[in-house]
Amino acid sequence: MAESRWYLNRELTWLEFNRRVLHEATDERTPLLERLKFIAIVSSNLDEFAMKRIGGLKQQIGAGLHELTLDGRTPRQQVTECNASVREIEAAKREAFREVRELLEGKGIVIESYDTLTPKEKKLLREHYYTNIYPLLTPQSIDPAHPFPFISNLSLNLLVTLRYPKSREHSLARVKVPIGLGTPRFIRVGKGDHFIPIEQVMMNNLDMLFPGMLIVSCEIFRVTRNANTEKDEEEADDLMSMIESELKERKFAPIVRLEVGAGMEPLHRGRLAAELELDEENDVLEVSGMLALRDLFEISKLDYPRLHDPPHHPIDHPQLPAERNIFHTIRDMGSLLLQHPYVSFSTSVERFLREAANDPKVRAIKMTLYRTSIQGRIIDALVQAAQNGKQVAVVVELKARFDEATNIHLAEVMEEAGIHVTYGVVGLKTHCKVILVVRQDFQGLRRYVHIGTGNYHTETARIYSDVGIITCDDTIAQDVTELFNYLTTGFTAKRNYRAVMPAPKLLKKALLTRIEREVALHQESGGGLIRFKMNALEDGDIVKALYRASMAGVKIDLYVRDTCRLRPGIPGLSDNIRVVSIVGRFLEHSRIYYFRNGGAEEYFISSADAMKRNLEARVEVLCPVTAPELTSELRTVLDCHDADHRSAWDMQGDGSYLQRQPAEGESGEGTQQMLIAQAQQRLKEALKQKKKPMQK
Repeated sequence: MAESRWYLNRELTWLEFNRRVLHEATDERTPLLERLKFIAIVSSNLDEFAMKRIGGLKQQIGAGLHELTLDGRTPRQQVTECNASVREIEAAKREAFREVRELLEGKGIVIESYDTLTPKEKKLLREHYYTNIYPLLTPQSIDPAHPFPFISNLSLNLLVTLRYPKSREHSLARVKVPIGLGTPRFIRVGKGDHFIPIEQVMMNNLDMLFPGMLIVSCEIFRVTRNANTEKDEEEADDLMSMIESELKERKFAPIVRLEVGAGMEPLHRGRLAAELELDEENDVLEVSGMLALRDLFEISKLDYPRLHDPPHHPIDHPQLPAERNIFHTIRDMGSLLLQHPYVSFSTSVERFLREAANDPKVRAIKMTLYRTSIQGRIIDALVQAAQNGKQVAVVVELKARFDEATNIHLAEVMEEAGIHVTYGVVGLKTHCKVILVVRQDFQGLRRYVHIGTGNYHTETARIYSDVGIITCDDTIAQDVTELFNYLTTGFTAKRNYRAVMPAPKLLKKALLTRIEREVALHQESGGGLIRFKMNALEDGDIVKALYRASMAGVKIDLYVRDTCRLRPGIPGLSDNIRVVSIVGRFLEHSRIYYFRNGGAEEYFISSADAMKRNLEARVEVLCPVTAPELTSELRTVLDCHDADHRSAWDMQGDGSYLQRQPAEGESGEGTQQMLIAQAQQRLKEALKQKKKPMQK
């Protein structure tokens, strides 16, 4: 099992996931504007991949690291193979965009080219440009008197070649395309849904910026900078100042990728690569057509109901009646399972916090925040609680990648409101999702807990598939109290966890021990079964343990959204393992761990994927779910993955995937459609039960 050939590469399997996402953009069953959205998603994902993963690998190369990954690759080999894969995905994405663009034109949604516009349309656009765009522009010369200008991350830029009418000498200038802060990428042409990219309007009206000059050519380019600028927080005197300093450094971080429009003058391409300190052969990507297709989100949001998925309206949890105090309900029920976005986040988790803030019997609220919305109701509820005199403590993760600035701002807002804000344990990211509410009940203080797999984020809770539990179980509540004491002090001595298993101390060990136990029980009496649902399977120790379990005959079902190092179906190694990936309208985000345990089944939910960073460098939690009605719901989630013949992909031994197809006569429903239907059915049954007359 030590041989590298049994392990797939983390980066390449993540890129393979993006091929599956891109397939949604080519699938005729996907509504047209949703297909456009998936093109934007893949574009955004590839930008982030270049910033985080390629950036990190290049840092390793720069540091002279030659250490091999589990799959036997050096950092340089990974960059080379990743670049080749990205080029293939980019080509497929361009073809998908061409097809979707043509189909949208048939529906009256047109992304125009400037040369197809009428003279009247050009005149109106020129007026719009003069009023709304021209004042924002700052042309910059590139010559010996003017150093090469700073190029900001992911910005679109025009490289203009020009000369004086009587001179043969060419000059270069750079003009940044001012997208963002109220300036859209696509400008409406006329009264219909015809649009023109802003850069095309700029390119065809350069005479305003350079009056009296002859425009020789205008080319477009875009850069991506490294997002890995983390400093050693153990050396920091002030963590918030350190993160703010990191954010400033990220703006000036080394460039890892240059995208240029097709047909750029080779001399200009070479000069840009040299100025930006890039390898022209490997780090420059020539793009035909539009750059920065992530901006297609703007068009994908157009209001054409038939070109979108049917609207989804989360249900209110049937066992959380709005008219009753939520804490009384939880006390009577013991525990409730929440499945988002099928169950409303607003009327469950947000309501839990909202009522805690205003309930006169609530004494204290503690919670972790990894990512949240800057204008969400979560922060409002916490501030309200503090204003109502409750003790409020929030552990904010300042190092949540790309949310650092938001989290710094929110931390300051909360501190001003009198909330006790801490930043977790030095050296570890706080990634667990936990709320603890302490309430004065009729028999004394009682603790109520929410533990989830997803962030406390109002917007993503509508589009991410997550699970959570609300409970007043004393054992879980005591464990969560210990967890918060650890998070706010960093002291680990003698913490006795009896149900919840935190990382980095216990979680990985708990999974490995249970995999080994499943092997032992299977060898005694057969029937061994492990089912894991997660976003990524990357940790080498977990993969090896699953291989050993498979070799012992244990059946293993893995539902892994993206990165997966394990190779299923290899004779004698993993022939008892299946790997399934679900790609649908919602982003699969929940983590569920199941062990048959000789018939005494165990179910857990977790904030952690089976990744080395989650298990060894983050504070995560693994929480048991024991109530039969709740474990039945979790089993249903996993069973839907097995029954899916619409959005399920089966992984092959070589790391490729095959999408399942419905047999003749099958409905071809996807996991997420099934779960929507089941949530609505549960609500109907609850309402029917409510209407039944009381029996005498």
